[in-house]
Formats: sequence, C-alpha cells, structure tokens
Amino acid sequence: MNFLLDFIRNALLKMLQLIWFGKHKISNNLSIYVKTHTGSTLAVDLDPKWDIRNVKEIVASQMGMSPNDIKIIFAGKELHNSTIIEECDLGQQSILHAVKVPNRRHKLELNTTETINELSSELQEDLNDSGSKPLNETLSDLSLNDVENNEITSSSSGKSYQPAHFFVYCSLPCKSIQAGKLRVNCALCNSGAVTVDRDPQTWPDVIQPNRITIHCENDRCQFDRSSSTDINNDHNQIVPYARFYFKCANHPSRGESDEAVPLYLIRPNSRKIPCLACTDIRENVLVFPCEATHVTCLDCFKDYCTVRLSERQFEFDINTGYYTLPCPAGCADSFIKEVHHFRILTQNQYEQYQRFGAEEYVLRAGGILCPQPDCGMGIIPPDPQSVANDDDCRKIQCIGGCGFVFCRNCLRGYHVGECDTQLSSTLNSQLRPGGYSIDPKRAKDAKWDEASTKTIQKSTKPCPKCRTPTERDGGCMHMVCTRAGCGFQWCWVCQTPWTRECMGNHWFG
Repeated sequence: MNFLLDFIRNALLKMLQLIWFGKHKISNNLSIYVKTHTGSTLAVDLDPKWDIRNVKEIVASQMGMSPNDIKIIFAGKELHNSTIIEECDLGQQSILHAVKVPNRRHKLELNTTETINELSSELQEDLNDSGSKPLNETLSDLSLNDVENNEITSSSSGKSYQPAHFFVYCSLPCKSIQAGKLRVNCALCNSGAVTVDRDPQTWPDVIQPNRITIHCENDRCQFDRSSSTDINNDHNQIVPYARFYFKCANHPSRGESDEAVPLYLIRPNSRKIPCLACTDIRENVLVFPCEATHVTCLDCFKDYCTVRLSERQFEFDINTGYYTLPCPAGCADSFIKEVHHFRILTQNQYEQYQRFGAEEYVLRAGGILCPQPDCGMGIIPPDPQSVANDDDCRKIQCIGGCGFVFCRNCLRGYHVGECDTQLSSTLNSQLRPGGYSIDPKRAKDAKWDEASTKTIQKSTKPCPKCRTPTERDGGCMHMVCTRAGCGFQWCWVCQTPWTRECMGNHWFG
C-alpha cells in the first residue's frame, strides 16, 4: 500500500514540474553541476531568478526522489528553499551537492504529542535555515589576527557588514590577480558536501588547518559517525575538520580541484584609509603585515615593487627564506610572506624577480654564479677543506648550464698559476652580494663595445697558461696555444693540460 502511495505521489510531482517549468522559461541561462549522494553528477540549466525549491524539483525528478527528501549544500551551508539562486554567488559550472535527508518516521505512526513536537522541530529548522547563506555572504572583512577581529566584533553590535571580498592569484587560465571566492570541503575525504559548524572569522581560521569542525555528508568519509557524540570526551576520536580554499571568480569553475592562491593582504578599502604614498583613498588596497598595518593602494604597491626590483633592493628574509619586501615605512617584522603578491608585476618583471631571488639564495649559501655571459647558473662548489689539491679547489665547472670551466678565485676561464688580481676584484664586486644600486648586467650591457666583447667571451676560451682568448673552429678538442713563447697544449673541454685521459674520453667531442 505504501509503495502504491509513493508511486502516485511521484507521478503527481513530475506532472506539476512539467506544468511549472513549461510556463517559466529560462531567461538567463546558468549552467551548473549537481553532485548527488549516490556519486553521480547532473548537468542542470537554471534561471538565476529561481529559488532553491525549483532546483530541488529539477534534481528530484532526475534522482527519482521527492523534493522534500533532498537538501542542497553549497560552500559549507545548507541552502533554504526560499534562497534565490543569484544570491548564492554561483558562477558558470559551479557545483552544488544534493544530499538525501535522513528518513523521518511517518506521521501516522506517531502519537499526537510526537507529531506536534516533530512539526515544531521542523519549523525551527526552517527558521534557522532561512538565514543560511554561502560563506561569501556571511563573512565580514577577514582580519589578520584574532585580536583585531575581537575588537571589530565588540564594537559593531547591530551593524551589518558588506559581504566579504577576496583576491587571489589565478595561475590558469587567467595568469593574473583576480577576485576570488571562498570554498570549503572535508579535510578527510575532500568532499564538498559539508556544512560548517561555524563561520570563519579570521584569516587563521581559513589558512591554518583544524580550526573549524564540519558535518560531512559523504557516507564513504573516513569519519566514524558511530561515536560522533563522544567527540568532546574522547581525544583520540577523528574529528572532521574544514579545509578552506579559494577559486578564481573570473572564469567558469573547472571542478572542485580548481584552486587559486589567496592574496590575503589585498582587501577592499571598507574603512576608507588613505594610501601612505599618494594619500588617495582607493577601492582596493594592500595592508602590510606590520604592527601599524600600513595601507597602500595597488598602483603605489606596484611602483614600490618595480623600483625596488630595478635597484635589486628586495630583501632576503632569513626566517622564511623568501626574497621579499618589508613595509616601506621601515616597520619591523613586516616582510610579505606570500610572494604571489608580487604577481602584480608584469610577467617579465616577475621572472626577473625569481631570477634575482635564486641568485641571492645561491650567494648566501656560499655559492657562486657562472660568469659566462647569458648563463648565470647558480653553483654550490665543494668545501675547500674537503679538497686536497688546491688546483681542484679552484676549478669550477658549470654543470647543468653552459658547461664553462672557470677559476673560483677570479671567475675567469680556468688557468694555471696565480690569478690576475685586478680582474678578480672587478668581477667579484659585480657577482657577489652588496652594491646592487646598479644592476651589474644592465651596467655591463650599457657599454659601447659590449656587443663584440660578449661575443668574444661566449665563443672563445682563454689559454689556461697565458690567458690568450682562443676560438675553436672545428677539429678535435686538443688545443695548442699559438701565442709566441707559449705553445701550451690543453683540452678544450676540461681547460686543463692535455692528457691521455682527455684523448680517450672526449678527443672528438
């Protein structure tokens, strides 16, 4: 009998859906995906003016269920039937989760008191859900720390905040800084069918793990629901926590694995703070992580980065190992720790920033840079104390780069005998830390005869004995210096005296 009643009810629901959606044509198509509790994914076209009840009716017809037996979850919240779709911050190809509501006992099996209590409970749930919106709609502007957030909360009773806005670096496909959206999934099973127990209030809530617990609707989750009531009493119980991540709002979603890097120092200027450089009040600003939380507009921040980069004045943070910038006001402990903020530079500038950072790391680690033009490969030579022969200690080869063999002391081509002290002091001042007010590469390229000089450096190698530039024009690797009075025989590859070992290993290449 119950089977027959369910069949008739489902048939009537399908008829009503056909009548309703036949009268309401989609005026502004929004294509989304709905993941069901069974693991299947449904492609659905919606009108942003519809509400969640309409979504349930569409999904229910494809799942063979009643709309009342489904709840829709998005961005960590269960969406109420009356929630309008365009208020949910949905983008093209966004993902909703349709979860089966736990079975309720049929009202005919309950006595009058139980029925009233159940109806009262359901009504209270509906009232609570009516204010439920996605995370982006419920958060105020996230603070840098808990102290600042508590100050804002305590002084803002009765004041409504604007929805939170976020900024991210989208590596693909945008390759630029864009507006972002906050999303959440289960840290255990990565399912997005979760509801958070509380909204995040500070950036640590979002960035640091295990800050906010969730209820995961994935039946295959590793979380053991059989002892979920003992979470507070059993410290060994596995608790499902939220894992927050960000998506780019500029392009259609590419699935739940589509993530972007959060730029938490860039914020909307809701407090109308003037820029510390130009004093203008801009819509979006960067807040430095110093105690004074100095503010600069994005245009001035880009100028700040560009000038410091051109002067090679980025700084190396020894605590984090990042090549970064501090607050321009000179505040202590103000280094920018998320280097993707420097993506505000052009692509060529950012590549130069990365190259300078790699070079700075090598130099600080006791390494050297290959002096061959257009190479600059970072090399960590062996410890001089671990090398018995002094000549082997001085001999450095650019492995993985241009292959150039040079002297560690003077940074010229490898040679026999003492170094030329004049050349050594000049090159070392260019290629070692300090004195970066002028970029050595740019200064060297600015010379009138630099083009021909660079060609000679790249196409020749110095005789290891007399340092006469020698060009190899085909033939074998056995070189004989043609300078009068020299006649030194050496290997083009090793840049050492010619031996039978050279003859056997690389006589002809």
